[in-house]
Amino acid sequence: MFSDLPTHPADKILALMQIFREDPRTDKIDLGVGVYKDATGHTPIMRAIKAAEKQLWEVEDTKTYVALAGAPEFNDAMVALVLGDAVARDKVASIATPGGTGAVRLGFDLARMANPDVTVWVSNPTWGNHVSILNYLQIKNRPYRYFEPATGTVDFDGMIADLNGAAPGDVVLLHGCCHNPTGANLTADQWQAVIDTLLAKGLIPMIDIAYQGFGDGLEEDAAAVRLVASSVPETIIAASCSKNFGVYRERTGILMAVAQDGGLKTLNQGNLNFLNRQTYSFPPDHGARLVSMVLTDPALRADWEAELEQVRTGMLDLRQQLAAELQRLTNSDRFDFIGRHRGMFSMLGITPAQVDTLRNDHGIYVIGDSRMNVAGLNAQTVPILAAAVAKVTTGD
Repeated sequence: MFSDLPTHPADKILALMQIFREDPRTDKIDLGVGVYKDATGHTPIMRAIKAAEKQLWEVEDTKTYVALAGAPEFNDAMVALVLGDAVARDKVASIATPGGTGAVRLGFDLARMANPDVTVWVSNPTWGNHVSILNYLQIKNRPYRYFEPATGTVDFDGMIADLNGAAPGDVVLLHGCCHNPTGANLTADQWQAVIDTLLAKGLIPMIDIAYQGFGDGLEEDAAAVRLVASSVPETIIAASCSKNFGVYRERTGILMAVAQDGGLKTLNQGNLNFLNRQTYSFPPDHGARLVSMVLTDPALRADWEAELEQVRTGMLDLRQQLAAELQRLTNSDRFDFIGRHRGMFSMLGITPAQVDTLRNDHGIYVIGDSRMNVAGLNAQTVPILAAAVAKVTTGD
């Protein structure tokens, strides 16, 4: 039997991580893997999470299962964090999931259960696992134009033109903030135009929000999600706690099904519970418990928000520093978009051959499509990256 199993291509990010580990150079720089790193290259446990974990150790007296949907306090706290008061809680069904990826996977499953012939429209480019999961599930998917590499801006006219070709009932996958891999976000006016298109064409938005708090702030990063969810009849939302709470290995996420018709909540909740039961039965609780403790304890929440703001502004400072250094070295504004982008990622807009040169000649690792993790930089490595990019793009 095992000899009949198919082979699968290696994940490009995981493959790059392996090459990086095997590189003997001591001055190499990893800008490929998508995790936050501080100035020392470490991914720390956030102070509030550490404090909550100590509290939990003292009071937790059982490891029995929680509910199929996960702990109610986690669901309530996360729905409030993402949606605020934009949508009444009695219109939102939700389940805890193993990370944001688990939420995305079950969100696709939910869409297919509702419409077996559904087509999911995905931005070009998008996070690589989106399309991989859709293909594995044999769900039809099509790209819509999103990014113009030459200018580092959103190809909004192309996006709307492509979405106008979608059929009623199709799902449109949107990034709530800090678009991965480009870092280029829609403006408020563009979000409204997307909503107008969704309504006119009868399309269902599915929003993946994995970086709330990493862009312009907790409330600002949720604004688009809240606007969409309060404006269209039905919305699917997948949210991750990996980045903004730093609980990567705890696999903590949530899937929400929002229906303006409040009478659908019971039906939606039943289907979400069913998906959890069929996939892994009860969701993990440790990370979710820590997140809910942080969000509901005023002191822990204040400390978490303060540390998250330091993370956000630190990445913005790195972006500004890199954009300014590249402008100085290239004597052009070609890379100014880096300072305007938000979140952990930007695409440099260089060729695969130039990406190879960065790796081979300079020990700088970015993804083949030129996506780099800004959080992998620090004040000392920004000039090194800028000098290398200037050299491979100008030949100087």
